[in-house]
Amino acid sequence: MEAQYYTQLENKKVSCKLCPHNCTISDGKSGVCRVRVNKNGVLISENYGIVSSIGFDPIEKKPLYHFYPGSEILSVGSLGCNLQCDFCQNWQISQTSVKDFERKGRLYKSSEIIELALSGKNNAGIAFTYNEPIVFYEYMIEIALKAHEKGLKNVMVTNGFINREPLDNLNKYIDAYSVDLKAFINDFYIDFTKSQLEPVKETLINIAKAGKHLEITNLVIPGLNDTQDKFKEMVKWIRENTGKKTVLHISRYYPAYKLKKEPTSVDKMLQLYEIAKEYLEYVYLGNLLLPEGNSTFCSECNTLLIQRSGYLTTLVAINQQGNCSVCENHILDHIK
Repeated sequence: MEAQYYTQLENKKVSCKLCPHNCTISDGKSGVCRVRVNKNGVLISENYGIVSSIGFDPIEKKPLYHFYPGSEILSVGSLGCNLQCDFCQNWQISQTSVKDFERKGRLYKSSEIIELALSGKNNAGIAFTYNEPIVFYEYMIEIALKAHEKGLKNVMVTNGFINREPLDNLNKYIDAYSVDLKAFINDFYIDFTKSQLEPVKETLINIAKAGKHLEITNLVIPGLNDTQDKFKEMVKWIRENTGKKTVLHISRYYPAYKLKKEPTSVDKMLQLYEIAKEYLEYVYLGNLLLPEGNSTFCSECNTLLIQRSGYLTTLVAINQQGNCSVCENHILDHIK
């Protein structure tokens, strides 16, 4: 499949315009993502149709807590990524090319994905996840268009490292975004992800202005992105630029891939949780089994609205309009 968002240059080179890397790619080579390949001066999405992982998940696993809570969602992943995170949990599929991937994965027609999604009894739609969906952009758009035609919702779990034009187009098809804001330190992005912070901030602002459902995840890594000052700067920025009702998931780090630091301490997680709640109305703790930090309480009257134990979700005191059953405070725009 020929890729979108590129220009042809001299000597059969191409310039990919999908993400802020803006890779210049020689004939026979790939971009940073390893899956968008220059073949004789034409940029090809080499992972088109390849599915490395697929299955129904609780929507809370994405994580999305305020978008059809208690539903399942069909999760679909392919190969490649435009970041190179030292702490990647899915590096076997994200940090590889189609050529080098030993378990090739099955080829799925978009219609097969839709058929499977429709077979789910409590399925809200399709989540593009596991590896970075930006790098299977064309395949994602094709599936998402057909999903809307069948009344299904589209969710994207993403690092947010994408250029403005393709994101504007994507906003026509994606209903909810779960965006990883990996740190609020540009040097962290440079050193540990081989990318930049500013384009991710621009993506978050764009999504919020487009009126799309947005939830943000921040993975807290000891000694790298966990200072109180920078964390406070981040949550203040979120409040000012995407709104105080923006859902924030503070996620506990565990050793993965190239990074072998100790897991984030529970004390640190709780400390940052308290800071975030000073600025944002809905803050949750991820990768951590604690009584607090998972259930949803009304920001006005503190009534328990949605109870969560792991991925078991119970709607307790929220009506079909997404309002608190006690004080009528509006909480959710999307409820089953």
